[in-house]
Amino acid sequence: VTGVQTCALPISPFADEQPQHSVYLRSFALGKFEVTQEQWYAVMGTMPSNFKGRMLPVEQVSWDDAQTFVQKLSAKTGKTYRLPTEAEWEYAARAESQTNYFFGDDQSQLGRYAWFGSNSRNSTQPVGEKLPNAFGLYDMLGNVWEWTEDCWNANYNGAPNDGSAWTRGDCSRRVVRGGSWDSHPRDLRATYRGRNAAANRNNILGIRVARTN
Repeated sequence: VTGVQTCALPISPFADEQPQHSVYLRSFALGKFEVTQEQWYAVMGTMPSNFKGRMLPVEQVSWDDAQTFVQKLSAKTGKTYRLPTEAEWEYAARAESQTNYFFGDDQSQLGRYAWFGSNSRNSTQPVGEKLPNAFGLYDMLGNVWEWTEDCWNANYNGAPNDGSAWTRGDCSRRVVRGGSWDSHPRDLRATYRGRNAAANRNNILGIRVARTN
């Protein structure tokens, strides 16, 4: 995907979702699905997840673990894989929409697109079972929070405008996006920003990989 990202403000933005800003993104590729346990095992030879299943998203992986995974995946394939930047993630999740969710603003429709607190049965679910967004990306909302490359900052003042990762700020914590299987609908909004300690492992934390074209 490539183009100009305009971060439209949701109806009731939180302070860390502001100020609204535009970002130019260079061409990049993003995984169609969250990384599954089968894919993780093929690269890492380990299975860290709490919920077990070949096609379930891998979880209980830290940001540091994710860095090891993309390094090994890159070495294995000869292509350069990485975590998406926060700006890339939001552009891909929005799929050129300007609403709270890529399908609109109606929370009652979330069940068609996402596994979250109201329908997940207190567990992750196999990737790709819900409807994709307009870019053909599945589970951009819910299932597991997805690590991004960016350090945590309390707002967007001084954020890069070229789509690169924000490598200044509180780098002991990293930005996570998209919500998880136990999230409230407000946490699944396109602009919602989560944060987690880079070393933390939790059954709500997973990954989706990016690649520079």
